[in-house]
Amino acid sequence: MLFENRPRAMGTIVPFLKDAVFDPGDIDAMSKALEAVCKELEIDDDRTAREISAVRIIELARRGERNPIRLRDRLLTEANGGAGL
Repeated sequence: MLFENRPRAMGTIVPFLKDAVFDPGDIDAMSKALEAVCKELEIDDDRTAREISAVRIIELARRGERNPIRLRDRLLTEANGGAGL
């Protein structure tokens, strides 16, 4: 399952939030999106790529996108040079 419940999901985006304030549901959605992006792009062990992905997810969430599937799809599309999935 794509967004299965994993204990570490909630904490994955937290280190990158800095001054951003989101409710727990939003943090969970962003964390799930980040986990899915890192898994799909195989960047789990690349801290720089993970941080870039997290920052971009946070930017999209600040603009109002809070759906983890749409956040994931947007990042994957951007990583694919804008081409569709």
